[in-house]
Amino acid sequence: MIPVCRLEDLPKGESFRVETTPPVAVFHTDDGDLYAIDDTCTHQDASLSEGWLEGCLVECPLHAASFDLRTGEPTCLPARRPVRTHRVTVDDGFIHLHLVAEEGTAA
Repeated sequence: MIPVCRLEDLPKGESFRVETTPPVAVFHTDDGDLYAIDDTCTHQDASLSEGWLEGCLVECPLHAASFDLRTGEPTCLPARRPVRTHRVTVDDGFIHLHLVAEEGTAA
């Protein structure tokens, strides 16, 4: 479990990049939901935390690939591969990230 920031420090409609390996982006949607995905677009090396958030979708700032924050699945080209999703919890006003291990590695 990795502490990210206070919930009040991540406004709705914004994201926060967590410097893990690989980096993870935590999103706070306009509806108040929290999601975390690997921060790097699977089409090309672009930071998804710098993309545009609309509902549960984030659009890559480089080539407009879009990903569903709930599943990590791309919703349009040019991305074809999903990004990993991670669990997010809030405890005592702090956002915590629970990383999902990469296939073949220990968490």
